[in-house]
Amino acid sequence: MFAVGTVFAQNAAYWQQQADYKMEVSMDVQTYQYHGKQELVYTNNSQDTLRRVFYHLYPNAFQPGSEMDARLHNIKDPDGRMITKIKVDGKDVKESRIEKLKSNEIGFLKITNFQQDGISIVTKTVGTILEVTLANPILPNSKSTFNLDFDGQVPVQIRRSGRNNSEGVELSMTQWYPKIAEFDFEGWHADPYIAREFHGVWGNFDVKITIDKEYVLGGSGYLQNPNEIGHGYQDNGVEVKYPRRTKKLTWHFVAPKVHDFTWAADKGYLHDVVKGPKDVDLHFIYKNNSKIIENWKKLQPLMVRVMDFYNKNIGDYPYKQYSFIQGGDGGMEYAMCTLILGNGTLEGIFGTATHELGHSWFQHILASNEAKHPWMDEGFTTYVEDLATNELAAKKAQNPFEGNYNAYYYLVNSGKEQSQTTHSDRYDENRSYSISSYVKGSIFLSQLGYLIGQDKLAETVKRYYHDFKFKHPTPNDIKRTAERVSGAELDWYLTDWTQTTNTIDYGITDVKANEDSTVVHLERIGRMPMPIDVLVEYSDGTKESFYIPLRMMHFEKENPNPEIQRTILKDWAWAESNYSFTLAKALKNIKKITIDPSGLMADVKATNNVYESK
Repeated sequence: MFAVGTVFAQNAAYWQQQADYKMEVSMDVQTYQYHGKQELVYTNNSQDTLRRVFYHLYPNAFQPGSEMDARLHNIKDPDGRMITKIKVDGKDVKESRIEKLKSNEIGFLKITNFQQDGISIVTKTVGTILEVTLANPILPNSKSTFNLDFDGQVPVQIRRSGRNNSEGVELSMTQWYPKIAEFDFEGWHADPYIAREFHGVWGNFDVKITIDKEYVLGGSGYLQNPNEIGHGYQDNGVEVKYPRRTKKLTWHFVAPKVHDFTWAADKGYLHDVVKGPKDVDLHFIYKNNSKIIENWKKLQPLMVRVMDFYNKNIGDYPYKQYSFIQGGDGGMEYAMCTLILGNGTLEGIFGTATHELGHSWFQHILASNEAKHPWMDEGFTTYVEDLATNELAAKKAQNPFEGNYNAYYYLVNSGKEQSQTTHSDRYDENRSYSISSYVKGSIFLSQLGYLIGQDKLAETVKRYYHDFKFKHPTPNDIKRTAERVSGAELDWYLTDWTQTTNTIDYGITDVKANEDSTVVHLERIGRMPMPIDVLVEYSDGTKESFYIPLRMMHFEKENPNPEIQRTILKDWAWAESNYSFTLAKALKNIKKITIDPSGLMADVKATNNVYESK
């Protein structure tokens, strides 16, 4: 089903691989070690003959001397969750928490008995990557079955996955199993794990987890055996209780059409289920802590409204369940669920939950490569999060993205901006990565609304979701979608905004009287071009707007404020740094002239965007 060609994807012969997993794992909650068996049916839908494959062994990152550990030593602003501060000679020194892990605290994933179609293969572990030279090449449009055993240890919770996190959750089982790397039209994506982003192969998961009966589990997929495990799960509306005589229970989950599988477990979890839009079950799994229960109860109807907003403004959520689970170390998206911290304020939990739920659309359904293009995932999610939060707010902001623009200007002025083509692991500083991915990525969409109009932007988002759900869209795909919807030429926009650090800076250089008219002189100072909206306010209280199309865009947007009369002027060619136009009123009648009154054009120097009469 995933190999069907489409003219909307990267090329007319779009394909993608498929990986169908069956796993059985048994957890020892005393040692935090687990043993598992995995069968993976791998379908090669490409035109390449594959002679080797790669797996991710993410838990190996949590070992002294790993690349993740090394990164903490050399990045200028290491993640505060992953370091400790100590005093050395009276000075604050940052130490990696990973380098201090003992043998029973580290994470690991060890692979044995690897077989391809029944033939034993010797594998090679290189950090967080397993290299597998195949016994027999996998030909185009054919399948091969891999079987392996794996032994793992859950690390002390440091980043995302781990045990006994800061809020007391016992097991956050993320990136816990041998996960085959993605192979696509660019080749293999076998990136080492350095605590950033992920990329995965679409497939179906059938997972059985055996653990002590006192534990409550939540995660990806649909529970297949509620009568056997109980703990508040229901069968035909009747709550079922777990068997009392057994010491362990096996939880059986099936997750169709996903590219990851995650679970969490704790003896003290409470579990609520509420009905969301389109009959989707929303699960809320959180610690039995009297200080947080009220907030988690209040969160539930809010997330029903948020999911409804996303359905209407992006497209329908395609699964029948989603889980909000207390765990991890902040907030992180996974297939059909999220792990978030849960001890904060209701406002804080709501903000995190709203963001992570948004990732179900912009990462777990639209599965862009977030390691190479994190701005498509984090940025687009931030955009819809801000829209949803503003929609639910008692007092709505005129520009809900204003804070994003201010953060972007801070990054530009810091001199530390790097192009969004930078791999997520290659940023010099975490702060630069965060602003570039979350903030500048969000502005890509909000500013696109300035370019083509808000109605066309809304249509673009919906069509992008419709055309690329359950695929791996690239930056060119969102650009081409916007072009199809609007009719505008936008290659320049994708290039300047995402592939360079060029900035936008326009200014009003002069306003001159000319008998009964006024000449307005504008200048393009920054390298990045834009069409220009100009608002003129007259001393009699009337207003008039002017629109200067960008020549290379070959497009004229509709008037964003129909209540204000608008004049479309001649276009502005990029090679011309100066532009002038004439107002049919004397200078004495002009009160104010403003470039981009909406604030949606990311002009890095707003002080030269306004002329006011003295």
